[in-house]
Amino acid sequence: MTYINSEKEEGCVFCNRLQSPKERDRENLILVRQKLGFIMMNKYPYNSGHLLIIPNRHIPDLRDLREEELLGLQKLMTLSIDVLENLYHPDGFNIGMNLGKAAGAGIEEHLHYHVVPRWNGDTNFMSILADVRVVPQHLQTTYDQLKAAFSGREM
Repeated sequence: MTYINSEKEEGCVFCNRLQSPKERDRENLILVRQKLGFIMMNKYPYNSGHLLIIPNRHIPDLRDLREEELLGLQKLMTLSIDVLENLYHPDGFNIGMNLGKAAGAGIEEHLHYHVVPRWNGDTNFMSILADVRVVPQHLQTTYDQLKAAFSGREM
């Protein structure tokens, strides 16, 4: 809700982050940059380790992805699952994409996949009573751990 209710920055949030210098990747939560796509952390995660897999090209519709982009994003997803599994040992994953505002897309102009690690019993009463999620680790700490785990594993 913080993101949904906040004032939006000019332009596309993903394109703005991607065009930012690599020296600002930690601040921008970008973990991996590839030729056709990139991995970044979700600033408003559902769980610790919630990642976004994003094509570099600014497109809103899955059907507009080129074959090499589809394959590149799939490889980034697989890499993300490997890293998250090795680092956090989740019991499962939610992987998906929200296409269009009605489907829940907060950033509908630039498609992106969500990779969310899940643990048995990871839901609690806070989301039911207060519409709040509890994430047990600070974003920058999670970033540092994930950045180290991705290091040397990039394709």
